[in-house]
Amino acid sequence: MRPRDLLRPRPEGLYCPPGDFFIDPVRPVERALITHGHSDHARAGHTKVLATQQTLDIMGLRYGEGFARQTQAIGPGETVDVNGVRVSFHNAGHVLGSAQILVEHGGMRIVASGDYKRQPDPTCAPFEVVACDVFITEATFGLPVFRHPPASEEIARLLRSATQFPERAHLVGAYALGKAQRVIKLIREGGYEAPIYLHGALQRLCEYYASQGIDLGDLQPATVENSRKGEFAGAIVIGTPSAFADRWARRFPDPVSAFASGWMRIRQRAKQRGVELPLIISDHSDWDELTATIIETGASEVWVTHGREEALVRWCELNGIAARPLHLVGYEDEGD
Repeated sequence: MRPRDLLRPRPEGLYCPPGDFFIDPVRPVERALITHGHSDHARAGHTKVLATQQTLDIMGLRYGEGFARQTQAIGPGETVDVNGVRVSFHNAGHVLGSAQILVEHGGMRIVASGDYKRQPDPTCAPFEVVACDVFITEATFGLPVFRHPPASEEIARLLRSATQFPERAHLVGAYALGKAQRVIKLIREGGYEAPIYLHGALQRLCEYYASQGIDLGDLQPATVENSRKGEFAGAIVIGTPSAFADRWARRFPDPVSAFASGWMRIRQRAKQRGVELPLIISDHSDWDELTATIIETGASEVWVTHGREEALVRWCELNGIAARPLHLVGYEDEGD
């Protein structure tokens, strides 16, 4: 069996003809296998959805309980038969519930990684290397310039700033699923025990993480309408990136604007966003982690998708690994 006979790109997403299913489709389909709960991978409207229980829970929180007509949960390492094709889910280390999907049929093993990272993350299970013939890798940060520092060091910079400027609120922009909870947990591991204040858009997902045994400490609503500005002096406030563009962010006392993202490696991006304290914290793998993972899988062929495809394809070719870009559309960087 040739790889393209088992998985191939279609406008709806990555399609498996013998199994008649899609992986992370961007349009409603009959049968969808979902790697994780970010909105560019997990969308409402499919007839049947197969995913980890945590991803199904997260989709329910984001889209409502009727996001699909039928759902089926699969555990890490568990194998199911989908129309004669063996499918198993393996930890991706991206966010809570995230998984790589191993598709096996006719002696061919293809792993669709979804999004993944290799740095330690106290809020989700670590990445698992899965041996395969073809590895489908993301390339969000697929350029040699992207080398992420340890996240704990970036959080230490935030905590030092909070100590140095006790009269100022520190507003940290972080994506609602995964990044916000990881930042909060890292702040706690850095020794910060005071309440952390949340924008309302983060509340339900933080509560869900807590229900899964991830202790985020004392979280309070960042409600400024009925408060004096001075009440948030010295506080750490976490909000979605979009919240920092509205009046909500301007109500805090002389705020230090911070943003947790792998894109903060690029100074111009930080400057454009008006970020005073850029925190290079990514939920995606950097260049060294991408290339190391490709080697560790033992794959003889690599398909590269949603990111800096050309550079990683070229690296594979220079290292004797067949590679090609998939040019899938509809995937953004919600969890960067």
